[in-house]
Order: sequence, then C-alpha cells, then structure tokens
Amino acid sequence: MILIDFSNRKSVTRVEKNNEIAWYIDKGFGDPFELIPATDKKLIINVALTGNVPTREMTPHVPLTPQEIINDSQRCYQAGASIIHIHARDEKGKPTYEASVFEEIISGVKKKCEDVIICVTTSGRIFNTFYCRSQVLNLIENSKPDMASLTMGSMNFPNQAGVNSPQIIQKLANLMLERGIKPEMEIFETGMINYAKYLKRKGFFNGTLYFNLFLGLLGTMPARLIDLDHLLLTLPVDSEWAGAGVGRFQLPINIASIIKGGHVRVGLEDNIYFDRNKKMYATNEQLVNRIVHFSKKIGRDIATPSEARKMLGLDLI
Repeated sequence: MILIDFSNRKSVTRVEKNNEIAWYIDKGFGDPFELIPATDKKLIINVALTGNVPTREMTPHVPLTPQEIINDSQRCYQAGASIIHIHARDEKGKPTYEASVFEEIISGVKKKCEDVIICVTTSGRIFNTFYCRSQVLNLIENSKPDMASLTMGSMNFPNQAGVNSPQIIQKLANLMLERGIKPEMEIFETGMINYAKYLKRKGFFNGTLYFNLFLGLLGTMPARLIDLDHLLLTLPVDSEWAGAGVGRFQLPINIASIIKGGHVRVGLEDNIYFDRNKKMYATNEQLVNRIVHFSKKIGRDIATPSEARKMLGLDLI
C-alpha cells in the first residue's frame, strides 16, 4: 500500500508488521502508518479536560468537580501531557468564572503534577465581560496560571456567536503581559493570525508566540489538510503551534499536526468519543495515550513539562 507523507509530499511504502499493526488496532490506536514527521522536535501535548459544553449526560467521563479535574490532570500528566487546559465548573456542574474554584483546581494540580504547565480559559462563550474573563488571571503564587487562552477574534459556534471585540482582546492581552502569563492564541480562521501579528507589532506580546489552530467547528474553518496548510503558511516563522480538530476531526488533525511538525491539543472539551462512529466514549487519558503511541511510533518523542517550558519560552518569564 502506498501512502502519502504530507510532511514532504513524497510517497512512502508502509512496512508491513502484521503482529504490531494488529496489536495497535486491537488496542484502539488505529493503524500506525509509517509516515515520516517533518521534525524531530519533541511533541507537546496539551489536554483540554472539561471545556464549557460537555455534561455528565453527554459523557460519563468528563471531569466536573475540582477533585475530578485534579485527578484527571494527574492521569493525563502521567500519560504524557505537558499542558493542562483548565475550565472550572460550579457545584451544579455549570461553567464558572469564579477565581476561588480555579484556585482550588490549580493548586491541587500543581501538587500532583511536577512542573506541568497550567493553561486557563478566558473564554467569552458564556461570560463575555472583561471582569468575568479576567478573574482567573489575577491569581497569585501557587495558583497563578502559566498560560491563558486568548481567542483572536469573533466567530460563530454551532448555536451562538462567539464575540471577542478588539477592546477585550487587547485588555486581556495587556493583563497577561503585566502578569507574566503567556497567551495561548486560539485561531479559528486566518484573520485571527493576522490580528495576532498586528498585536505583536504593537507590543502586546513578547517571546515565542503559541497558536492553537482549531479546525472542523461548524461556522469556522473546515478540517481539510489544505485548510491546515493555509493556516501554517500564515503563521509567523518563529512561532510554535498545535493542531486541534473538533469532534470527529480531532484525531485526523492531531495526526496531521504531528507529521507536519506541530504540537497537539486533545481532550474531551473538543471531542467526547474515542471512535469516529461515536460508539465509544473516550477518557482524557485514553486520548493522550493514543497520541503518545502514534507519535513515538513515527519517530517523535514526547516533551516533558520542563522541555515544553523551554520550547515555549516559559522558562524566561
């Protein structure tokens, strides 16, 4: 069978290792194609555990309470995740912006996961005022986040608009700069990259820029390889990036990102199923494990949290 190596456009022949391939398929990891990654740079795995949307009615595996999120973080950290992306829920399981809940989660995760990178949400999907979105950025000492999400523009979610005005983007970016918190730039279409470049020129960002490229969400950029390539051609040359596919596009975009030399965002926030046919609910740990096995199989080792910190410039903040 001839497959395409998307990293250099050359055809490569898969080495048939029937027993090993059968083992992978049996374990649910899929067929490990013999593809050559575009880089030997270690892979950073960012796991988004909870998000705003998943509920216990949707999947039994989404962590909602602080302790559940802490325990799930530890499992994913032990599996190979370097970045833990955190959303908080209240006692009823609803999204909350309250800093006290984030404080409990972050301090608990740091106790169990040495040197792991903590990235918190500043999403305006539910709470769209600067006050609500910025509360978590004011945490201090052992509860201070290392990174925070920053969506670089407005777009449509499947059932609502996601509004991110230039004023709020700039206020959040400025507060992150003042607090020494690195932005995790969330990108849903090309104009958002252009706006990030503009803000970089205006002094809102310093150091290595880190982009999460989201594909496959209804109302935003599709999840074709040509769409990923288009975004990559627009990125600043000295930046780091991760690929994130929504729903059934999660695994294909993750794999393409590994091959193309990027990093990966994975987790139940973006996809609650392990299989394309939606017959098996995933756990965050399973999703991380699958990425670790595939990446190592094709020759990319996994970055430790301390290695990821150096790659992202967090050791200089």
